[in-house]
Amino acid sequence: QVQLVESGGGLVQAGGSLSLSCAASGRDFSTYDMGWFRQAPGKEREFVATIKWSTGSTYYADSVKGRFTISRDNAKNAVYLQMNSLKPGDTAVYYCAARRSLSASYYSRQSDNYNYWGQGTQVTVSS
Repeated sequence: QVQLVESGGGLVQAGGSLSLSCAASGRDFSTYDMGWFRQAPGKEREFVATIKWSTGSTYYADSVKGRFTISRDNAKNAVYLQMNSLKPGDTAVYYCAARRSLSASYYSRQSDNYNYWGQGTQVTVSS
């Protein structure tokens, strides 16, 4: 069965950095898109970034573009989210997600399109 396990969350001051990891298992993810989403208290889950496992191509939400970097490590079957210049508005539970890739040019920002989810990791940015 598919398992996605996030780690790396924590408390950081504004302007600081954190790196999240997602360990993926239970499937050959080479034909999958991997995504990071986040959900703040009282808000809907929102898209952060996605990467195509096969090509490494990426797509970001405007709110994190230039500050966050998504990457993957084929050997470790892991996906990462490097977060720099963090702001209090980035405070949320961050989730790793996976979906079968439809095409080389299609990126999904919709959480409903992702079939597999991790349990989430808390990121808190203090001002």
